[in-house]
Amino acid sequence: MENKASEISSSKMFGGYNKRYKHFSPTLGCSMTFHIYFPPSPPSQKLPVLYWLSGLTCTDENFISKSGAQRVAASEGIALVVPDTSPRGLNVEGEADSWDFGVGAGFYLNATQEKWKNWRMYDYIVKELPQLLSENFQQLDTSQASIFGHSMGGHGALIIYLRNLDKYKSVSAFSPIVNPTNCAWGQKAFSNYLGGSKSDWEEYDATCLISKYNNVSATILIDQIREESGIVDHSIGRSSLTSFITILFNSFKAEETHLGEDDKFLHDQLLPHKFEEACKSANVPLLLRLQPGYDHSYFFIASFIDDHIRHHAQALNL
Repeated sequence: MENKASEISSSKMFGGYNKRYKHFSPTLGCSMTFHIYFPPSPPSQKLPVLYWLSGLTCTDENFISKSGAQRVAASEGIALVVPDTSPRGLNVEGEADSWDFGVGAGFYLNATQEKWKNWRMYDYIVKELPQLLSENFQQLDTSQASIFGHSMGGHGALIIYLRNLDKYKSVSAFSPIVNPTNCAWGQKAFSNYLGGSKSDWEEYDATCLISKYNNVSATILIDQIREESGIVDHSIGRSSLTSFITILFNSFKAEETHLGEDDKFLHDQLLPHKFEEACKSANVPLLLRLQPGYDHSYFFIASFIDDHIRHHAQALNL
C-alpha cells in the first residue's frame, strides 16, 4: 500500500525549493517529518539523492536551516533528503529524560528491546524512506544515492553505507561517532536499545564493521592534522593535497571524514584514531581531515559542506 507524504511547507532557495513533508511511518509507528531540497531543474530531469543524517538532539530542520548546503546542491543538481533523528510522540516512559537517548537520539539502529521497539531508524532510513520517495516523488532517482551525516548521523551514515554498499555510491561524515561500543554515548544507547550482547552492538559500530564489509574503493587523505594528544601527524603540502583530492574525487566509492581539531568530544566520544587503525588493518582506504580550530557545531559543517557535496557529486557521476 502506497504511503502518502503531505507537504507542510515550501521555501525557495538558490532557485530550488526546500520542502518539508509529513507522513505516517509503519516502521516506527508514528508520524514523521522530513525535508527535501529540490535543486532548480526541469520536471523531466531525474535527480540523484543525497541523504543527510543529523546528530544528537536534532530534527530534520537543523541541517536545512544551518548548513548552507543548498547552494552547492543547486549547482550540482543533487536533491538533499533530510529525515528526523528518532520516532516522536510515542510517549514511552523515559524517552525524553536525557538529551543523548530516546527522542532525538535514535542512533540509526533497529532496537531489539521491547520498550524501545519503535526505535527502528535503520530500517526507516534504508528501506521505508527510499520506497516512500520513489512512490511520492517521481523526479527523485533513489537508485543513484549517497549518504552523509554529522556526529550520531555520521555514525549512521557510515554503518548504513558499509552494510549496504550496493545502495549508496559514497559516504562522508563530519565528526562521526565511529566506535560507539567504546564510548559513553554509544554504550548508553546500545545497552538500552540492544541489550547486553556485544555482538549485537558491533553490527552498528563502523570500526567493527570495517573488517566485515571492506570491499570499499576509496582514497585516504588526512589533512592538516596538528595533533597534540595522541593521533599521528600526517600533514601534507598543498601540491600533495591537490593530487589526493583529485584521486578522491575520481574514486567511485569514497569515504570522507571531517573532524574539528578543537572538538571537545574528539578523544572521549568520537575516537577517529580507532577507525583509522581499523581501516589500515583491513586495507580500507580512508580520507581523514582534522581541521584546526573548529568545533562540533554547524559552523564547522557550513565551512566544509561544499567539499562534501562535490565529493558525492563526483561519485554520482554528475
